[in-house]
Amino acid sequence: MTTPATDAAFLDCDWLLADPGAEPARRDVRVGLANGRVASIEARPGAGSGRRRLALPALANAHDHARTFRSATLGAFNQPLESWLPFLGVVPGMDPYLCAATSFARSARNGVAHLMVQYTRVQGGMPYVDEARAVARAARDVGVRIGFAVAMRDRNGIAYCDDATVLSALRPGIRDAVAKRLAVQPVAPAQQLALVDEVAAMVQDDGWGDHVAVQYGPTAVQWCSTPLLEAIARASADTGRPVHMHLLETRYQRQWADRVHPGGIVKFLDSIGLLSPRLTLAHCAWARPDELALIAERGATIAVNTSSNLGLKSGIAPLPEMLAQGCRVAMGLDGMAFDEDDDALREARLAYALHRGWGFDTTMTPGQLWGFASRNGPRSVSGAAALSNGRIAPGAPADIVLLDWDALDDDALFADTDPLALLLARGNGTHIADVIVGGRTVVEAGRVTGIDEAALRAELLARTRAALAADAAHGGWRATVAALAQDLAPFYRDGRMGGCCG
Repeated sequence: MTTPATDAAFLDCDWLLADPGAEPARRDVRVGLANGRVASIEARPGAGSGRRRLALPALANAHDHARTFRSATLGAFNQPLESWLPFLGVVPGMDPYLCAATSFARSARNGVAHLMVQYTRVQGGMPYVDEARAVARAARDVGVRIGFAVAMRDRNGIAYCDDATVLSALRPGIRDAVAKRLAVQPVAPAQQLALVDEVAAMVQDDGWGDHVAVQYGPTAVQWCSTPLLEAIARASADTGRPVHMHLLETRYQRQWADRVHPGGIVKFLDSIGLLSPRLTLAHCAWARPDELALIAERGATIAVNTSSNLGLKSGIAPLPEMLAQGCRVAMGLDGMAFDEDDDALREARLAYALHRGWGFDTTMTPGQLWGFASRNGPRSVSGAAALSNGRIAPGAPADIVLLDWDALDDDALFADTDPLALLLARGNGTHIADVIVGGRTVVEAGRVTGIDEAALRAELLARTRAALAADAAHGGWRATVAALAQDLAPFYRDGRMGGCCG
């Protein structure tokens, strides 16, 4: 097999799942590649040699943030979202290339070719556009395609409420530190939109367009004022640029939405022109059937984050109802895969186990699962003009994952074992041998080819440990965050948020 996107190549597969759940598996296939696309699919000449391979379309992660350090490492395990968020700042900002490259490498090793990055964790230390350039370079070097959403917000920095009200509910000893670190510093909508334009111009001028699609990233309605959301809706309509935002992730967000938008938060988004095919809504774990029907009618995409919602105690998204209402749904990992390892195959299997139906009822088919895991995500990452469609077919981009079939089918009792059934029963990232994106082999024999992942990770860890040792303030902040988590619990649990303005 040769790998450059500009050269002819071929893949010999013992099994091919060209469109999992929609087409039957094919045996003993040769997939021809040319110029980054699938050129042909033919019977393999002769018997195979070496370890057996299963080929399937590459996966997509439709909602993520390119985080490097995992929640349990930061001390945030078992925290709900509302008290979990401040823990993300307990480590100092690091080199953005190191952070992005190590994060993207984990995703690529786990079969992800298309990766959404809502850039909510700015590392700092350089102009924002230069930081975005470093992230784009990391995507190019690793070989993944990313959507880069510039995070936008202008209110409620600490909770779903004005900062002064929340601060008054905290113990006095932490108020000043929390205000300094977390209280929002509003930036005018025009200035935030201009930053998105600057990043988009950089991506265009530097030639990153094959790897990066710039988007508007309003963090969520509770964190964005109506004027800001209206400005984003107008700009998206004018430019055609996609929008990526959170919606109804937790029950506390549901309570906030019902209080502040009694006419319906989804209807509100529709009324200002934000609900469109350009929009991806992350989570919607607490969305109601009528809201899902409107989302489907307007053609927006929902990125469901199964493990993240479980890990942050947010709930289980009504994915079967989303499908029943006709919503376009895509898989997100949100940096919170079940084992904190960005294993997209295991994430897809977990979602299927939760939502396929009970007993003899079927509420999610394998074909719908693959639309969720592979087919719909590239639209959220790259917009409506996304190259990939989650299928291996002549003319389609050569975005392909090769699994070690000998490792997956290690019992090997029957020659006619259904490969999709085996994949859904036990497949995970350890079974992935090679990953091809646009005809380029970005993972070979389980190793990322474009960067030295181990060396970059070692460098990042060394720098972070040194910075933590030198910066006693971060140690104090970690204790403050733990105290903040304790104080926020009654604030949400006892409904004290109800006195806040919207």
